[in-house]
Amino acid sequence: MRLLPALLLAISVLSARAELKTDIEFAKVGDVSLTLDAFTPDGEGPFPTCILVHGGGFTKGDKTSFIKPLFAPLSEAKFAWFTINYRLAPDHRYPANIDDTEAAIRWVKAHAKEYKVDLKRIALIGESAGGHIVSMVGVRAHDETSLAAVVPFYGPHDLEFQADNRHAVGSSLTALLGITDELSEANRKVLREASPSNFIKAGMPPYLLIHGTKDDKVPYEQSVRFQAKMKAAGNVCDLITIQDGTHGMGGWEKLGSTYVKDLIDWLHQTLK
Repeated sequence: MRLLPALLLAISVLSARAELKTDIEFAKVGDVSLTLDAFTPDGEGPFPTCILVHGGGFTKGDKTSFIKPLFAPLSEAKFAWFTINYRLAPDHRYPANIDDTEAAIRWVKAHAKEYKVDLKRIALIGESAGGHIVSMVGVRAHDETSLAAVVPFYGPHDLEFQADNRHAVGSSLTALLGITDELSEANRKVLREASPSNFIKAGMPPYLLIHGTKDDKVPYEQSVRFQAKMKAAGNVCDLITIQDGTHGMGGWEKLGSTYVKDLIDWLHQTLK
């Protein structure tokens, strides 16, 4: 009997180890299985949690691409995190990717106890196309999809502005929205209806925008304009500027950027 407390302690420590589970189905739409990977830190929890949404121009990428540089920092900072797949264009048009991300949020909340998720401290993070997705989910969030924070990396928040900058709709957006490349008024209307910046309202969750000044895919001004609109509506919206940063976070450390530390610090502060 004297060994029992030690045995129970050993079991408790063993059960509290960090764990990564992969390819968990969180939804099925028709014949498409949507999966995620889930990391649970060591310890009892519940932990602040991040749901990660990859980029890829709405047409490519998966849960282990593009967004991958955030896996280790979030793990080391003892965040629970989930990285998700979503349906890709052109086979699946907007708002399929938005619907899938919202389904992932509901799944994470439904499985909060299993993965030691703190329901009051869930942040949604996306990069590039994923930045657009999380931004749109943030403006739509309510009840089952409510969030404590949203972090778009170099996201195209205003698709009409994005198209005007290119002088054409562009292949990614034509694939996503099912429109032609022409900047007609009909196409502009579709672009406006799919732009998070047009749906900003008071009472939205805090946003952190992260963007490089030399981004040749999504202009840095996208984040500057979105921040101004958010603040005008009375919302919290911070911006981390990566001086000379290009599109994609992969090369930012070579510029001496501290974006990882800044992101973690902001998350800790916001999700405290």
